Amino acid sequence: MLADAAARTWNLEPFQLAPTLVAALLYLRRSRTLAQRGTPVPRWRQGLFWTGIGLVLVALNSPVDEIGEKDFFFVHMTQHMLLGDLAPLCFVAGLTGPMLRPVLALRPVERMRFLTHPFIALPLWAIDLYVWHIPVLYDATLHHNALHALEHAMFFTCGGLMWSPVLETLPAPTWFGTGWKLGYIAAVRLLETILGNVFIWSSTSFYTPYQHAVPIWGISAAHDQNLGGVVMMAEGGMVTLVALATLFLRMAHEGELKQRLLEEGHDPERVARAIRFGRADALLTKSP
Repeated sequence: MLADAAARTWNLEPFQLAPTLVAALLYLRRSRTLAQRGTPVPRWRQGLFWTGIGLVLVALNSPVDEIGEKDFFFVHMTQHMLLGDLAPLCFVAGLTGPMLRPVLALRPVERMRFLTHPFIALPLWAIDLYVWHIPVLYDATLHHNALHALEHAMFFTCGGLMWSPVLETLPAPTWFGTGWKLGYIAAVRLLETILGNVFIWSSTSFYTPYQHAVPIWGISAAHDQNLGGVVMMAEGGMVTLVALATLFLRMAHEGELKQRLLEEGHDPERVARAIRFGRADALLTKSP
């Protein structure tokens, strides 16, 4: 088992690599087209997207995949955090409206934009997270490749939907401003914390594939599960701190802009709309 884990090579099976490579090629092609038109994707967004590609490759094609499937629950949880949280976050942050325009032009995709509404995206993400960790379903994914692939696809998709209203690659509802985003992030992490604590404080293992006759490295199945909860809590905590700090700074900046614009005599409704959609700085250069 894990004794020979260091010798395991990366999984380069075509079907495992294909979706990631296709996404990378499409992004590269579209970003070059936009650059040629004089509307390049900002470098920081491109950097985040390619970071997301790297995270997906680590999750699906590195030894993390095999070790998590056969040896350790906490490694499998690491894979799920990469696929369901960090990689979607980087992908969504790396996209722009112009980048997505050809995809949004497809009628089926356009009709599904309602899935990015915060009151839809959050429940979908939560249901997806909890359902796949039901023991009978979780165990089944480790014995059936097609079901396992579906699980991974759902984690990534629902993670992207969950982050979408926060990052607003596509505009969220008008009322979903920075204050609402703070509450939204808190709700996401509360739901994740509940599940993480179930794993941390459990004294029994829920998942039979990790109940080895001889504990690997002396780590019992129950301890392995506790570590999985720690991974979930640690990753969620770090992302939450960064997200909340960013949103609090944005809220402070928005407050200053609002006060300044109102003092200059701008219409309050116009000011509120400009701040909500990130156009307040441009408004400062105009006379009321």
